[in-house]
Amino acid sequence: MRWLITGANGNLGRQLIPQLLQADDHSEVVAVVRSASARAAVEGIVLEDTQRPRLSVVELDYVDVAAIKAAAEGCSHVVHLVGILKASKTATYQAAHEDSCTALVSALQDSSVEHISYMSIVGSRPDSKNACLASKGRAEQILAASKHSVAVLRVPMVLGEGDYASFALSKSARKSVAFGFRTSSLEQPIYASDVVSAIFQAGQLQVDAALDLGGPEILSRRALILRAGQVLGTQPRVVSLPIGLGMAMAGLFEALLGNPPVTQAMLGVLDHDDNVDSQSALTALQMEGLTDLDTMLDACLVR
Repeated sequence: MRWLITGANGNLGRQLIPQLLQADDHSEVVAVVRSASARAAVEGIVLEDTQRPRLSVVELDYVDVAAIKAAAEGCSHVVHLVGILKASKTATYQAAHEDSCTALVSALQDSSVEHISYMSIVGSRPDSKNACLASKGRAEQILAASKHSVAVLRVPMVLGEGDYASFALSKSARKSVAFGFRTSSLEQPIYASDVVSAIFQAGQLQVDAALDLGGPEILSRRALILRAGQVLGTQPRVVSLPIGLGMAMAGLFEALLGNPPVTQAMLGVLDHDDNVDSQSALTALQMEGLTDLDTMLDACLVR
């Protein structure tokens, strides 16, 4: 099998590459990135000597149809990991989601690719009032309309070793007083390693469906911070702030800054109440279960 992974420099991509190369001594991976720094991140992945020659890294623009077509030559599977949670004036949801999917479908039109896996977000749908979720939903539609079988994997918060979400959770749990917007909102964190396994299974089985996959436990954001504190040996006091205040602050940032630290759409995604029944997804992916929350936190939290 020859896999093409777009956005391969992200946390999921860097975990997926070794798994694909370990699964089959003859498998190959073409890792697609957009910058020199991203290329360096992928080339820095620790691999066995026999695996290194089977990984190639290609630097291109995600909307460059000709370049994507060349990179995908001989590939049987594609994993499209390109996406953003926060948009800015120079990095829009349209470009990251819809435009990249449109370019990918066009590039693969007459290719050898049999299957596409796409990472999306729980709650994504074209008619969503949230700009990020609506854009993701439209991107899903673009891929579904292609000639390929497509597995859309919608996930909530992903926690993995060395990723931003785990760092942010660790930071909150270490504070004597941790502030958050609407900390009663429900979280269903899923382990990055489980998501990587789901991607692999979706490709191997050529699953053709949109699947929602959340972690095995649902709890409030406040409870999640306190649970993280238990793992780290801290006892933070969690103070909940009105989500309306956060939206007002984010709106002000968007009006004044070209690249605001937080946006209203981003807050809307993070504020989403997650309550996913993962059983149908696990059945379709032939996965027996998911990593429990305490094991996940123990592995991911920064000490």
